[in-house]
Amino acid sequence: MSDWPVAGFTSTGSKHPQGIYGDGDASGVPRLMSRSAGCYVWDDRDKRYVDCIMALGAVALGYGHPVVKLAAAAAIEAGVVGPLAPVVEAELAEDLQRLIPRLEQVRFLKTGAEACAAAVRLARAYTGREMVLSCGYHGWLDWAASGPGVPAAVSYLSDVIPFNNIEETRRLIRATGHRLACVIIEPVIEAEPHPEWLATLRAETTRVGALWIIDEVKTACRIAIGGATERYGLEPDLMVLGKALANGFPLAVVGGRRAVMERVADTWISSTLATEFVSLAAARACLDVMQLEDVPATLHKAGSRLFAGLGRLAHEYPDLVTRTMGIPEMCHLEFRDEAFSRGVAIGAARRGVLFKRSAYNFVSLAHDGAVVEQVVDTLAEVLGDIRR
Repeated sequence: MSDWPVAGFTSTGSKHPQGIYGDGDASGVPRLMSRSAGCYVWDDRDKRYVDCIMALGAVALGYGHPVVKLAAAAAIEAGVVGPLAPVVEAELAEDLQRLIPRLEQVRFLKTGAEACAAAVRLARAYTGREMVLSCGYHGWLDWAASGPGVPAAVSYLSDVIPFNNIEETRRLIRATGHRLACVIIEPVIEAEPHPEWLATLRAETTRVGALWIIDEVKTACRIAIGGATERYGLEPDLMVLGKALANGFPLAVVGGRRAVMERVADTWISSTLATEFVSLAAARACLDVMQLEDVPATLHKAGSRLFAGLGRLAHEYPDLVTRTMGIPEMCHLEFRDEAFSRGVAIGAARRGVLFKRSAYNFVSLAHDGAVVEQVVDTLAEVLGDIRR
């Protein structure tokens, strides 16, 4: 698609054909989609696919959930956006405070990257310090990136701590000491976090006077409504939520301790469309469904079925697959060779299943047992073909 008019193909490299299928030509696979419903997407030729990628985890209820659609339609009818703060903003903030007690105050933005950047800016404003330690992916903005276009001086203000490595985490926090504004982590990175590691993060950030931020963009409204903070009983200073919060509508949240959040008065966090009605209304509806249908429990059940199926495949095809990675709600296979991962993604797509060859695949409320078994059976067929 050399004449494609969009720079970089699309909004994220994970949706680029190379991101999905790997380098090289791949015939007979979808590159563009025209619509979606439930756990299915249709390509530009109207062929249907079971989707295990689910907009990179942004959809937990299934595409086009009727309750969310009705709320969004009403918000569109109400005018979408205007010159004053909408009533629904405060209503959603109160919903979040009730469901996630750590969120004493919140601020709405449109993307996880924005919300993570806002969290880091608040931490710097609150502590008067500049250094940041991070673990995981927190977006593309300068503070979290490096390479062409990112000033070297900005990159010098951050460093990386290793996931689940207690001793190195402790060493880095203590070494940064009074220069450290915050530590921001993804709580799940292809595995569950060790309780001792989480305890170390809380203890050591408190010890040096830094803030602890948990990036729940992938995990909120999936492993629990309050993400890992709820599941593991954590006490971060700030949280970042996004993706599944509004079931695909663009919305993210930074929130946490009131004393920290009140520093918005001392810095600048702004977005013209952060409080358009539609995403806020969609999020309220999504949270209603999350509670009424106990969605995280359902995702865990369906995800456990997929996770077990992937585990069987890893056991049956040890020459191709190293192991199953992640947790039931967000998982993938680790392959022994790039060519194998590419072959599985291409082979599954040709058979009508979109399966991510790296982190992560996600189930939704629309993935019932039959769909999960179809995915596992399809992967088994593809792996068998590759072995032969």
